[in-house]
Amino acid sequence: MPATGAAHPLHHSGNDSTKIVVGGAGFLTGKIDESTTFPAGDFRNAVPRFSVEARKANMALVDTVKAVANRKNATPAQVALAWLLAQQPWIAPIPGTTRLHRLEENIGAVDLALSVSELQAINVEAAKVSIQGDRLPEAAMKMTGH
Repeated sequence: MPATGAAHPLHHSGNDSTKIVVGGAGFLTGKIDESTTFPAGDFRNAVPRFSVEARKANMALVDTVKAVANRKNATPAQVALAWLLAQQPWIAPIPGTTRLHRLEENIGAVDLALSVSELQAINVEAAKVSIQGDRLPEAAMKMTGH
């Protein structure tokens, strides 16, 4: 999920659509927490957002998404995608996967209806979380102008 207000400036820049990578390289699926160890060579070992400290600090957002998913009999990834799809018509989530069953899971988000109160609950909780850790290593951030 984007940080509070992240998509808004893109919309006002005249873009027809905004693409947002969702899932956080597996983080919002709820399968990664501060005790997760990534294999040698996994790119997440170099990403500040996947440091133990950042994962621990960012778990509040994961917990919110997981709670909604449990109530909706859905997966956290589906809730994250459905939340993004409900924000604005110009937001186009980009779920990444290399596995067919994950693609099928992601497609299921299109049929997941979140109520106004569920959307508000996610928004309220997301606003409370100050996402820790850059989304890319420092060198990559510099290359992309950040």
